[in-house]
Amino acid sequence: MSGATVALIKGDGIGVDVAEATMAVIASAISAEAAPPLAYDEIAAGAGYFSTTGQDIEPDGEKRAGAADAIFLGAIGLPAIRHPDGTEISPHLRLRDRFGLFAGVRPVKAYPNAPQRLADPRASGIDLVILRESTEGLFYSAAAHGRAEIIGNSEVRDTLRITRETTEKLHRFGFDLARKRKARGRPGRITCVDKANVFASMAFFRKIFDEVAPGFPDIEPGYAYVDAQALNLIRQPWEYDVLVMENMFGDILSDLAGGLVGGMGLAACGEIGAEHALFQPAHGSAPDIMGQDKANPLAAILSGAMMLDYLAERTAQPSYAAAGLRIERAVEAGFAANALRPMEFGGDMGTLAVTEAVIAAVETG
Repeated sequence: MSGATVALIKGDGIGVDVAEATMAVIASAISAEAAPPLAYDEIAAGAGYFSTTGQDIEPDGEKRAGAADAIFLGAIGLPAIRHPDGTEISPHLRLRDRFGLFAGVRPVKAYPNAPQRLADPRASGIDLVILRESTEGLFYSAAAHGRAEIIGNSEVRDTLRITRETTEKLHRFGFDLARKRKARGRPGRITCVDKANVFASMAFFRKIFDEVAPGFPDIEPGYAYVDAQALNLIRQPWEYDVLVMENMFGDILSDLAGGLVGGMGLAACGEIGAEHALFQPAHGSAPDIMGQDKANPLAAILSGAMMLDYLAERTAQPSYAAAGLRIERAVEAGFAANALRPMEFGGDMGTLAVTEAVIAAVETG
């Protein structure tokens, strides 16, 4: 059987470590489910590549990424390597923009024996998704250089952009996601997170949410201003299911929520559009521990599981979805058995040991 194609961008820092760990786990899961092997097209990109070539991605890299069934990214960026305006090297933002990857899906799930920052026992039941619009909002100016208005050395203006076309797609995606989660036993609720009491752009964002909601009568809609939502993610995160929001709000709240269930080493991410999708851990490149067998690869591995689920739909190969589910169950079982003890969480297991433990759980089913 012909397998799906994946554009692989390992990137910078621990992006290389966690991407390689993910590919090893995916290979194990695909073999266990007798799914077609993936074909990888590795593309050089990132700050390290920029430092030697002056380009942030290979000359034909974006075209090759668009030709693949999915894109997998390790991590990009090195703090010491920046553009003249002070911003870091970030070709992945341009990929989001070019391929219309409007739906940033960031699951937030508590695992047994992983650190839980809240004392309330209900924190063990945290299982929500932050749905971050990934091409507009305040990141609109960051997606391509030249969109920010720089006025000499005295002022800079970034543009926050909300369009009906993208926001309608985002809200429909969110309601669909809540419906899929409801079918798996979750509450079937979606909360629109905005600042509609202050900004016309956010009132517009909420208006479109209200227009989409009647098409999903089985899903309970809710509302929260972003500041109140930040508070409630600390007070009662177990009450939430799907949270849909603008780009910058999602960037901040997804990190906050990740901290509730252990840290960024569990922060998986999928960025999905109508025709393309990119999957990556939501953490940074952490160059200070690159190549030292200290990185927690679980966020990348869980992102790989999300990618397999996406590829199952894209290629009509249900065995990919089975392989992704096998990985998710392996991580859950590993934590439950205290067989996953990443150094990030104060444990004794580095990148290789965590990877090998997940593979062992994948192989046993």
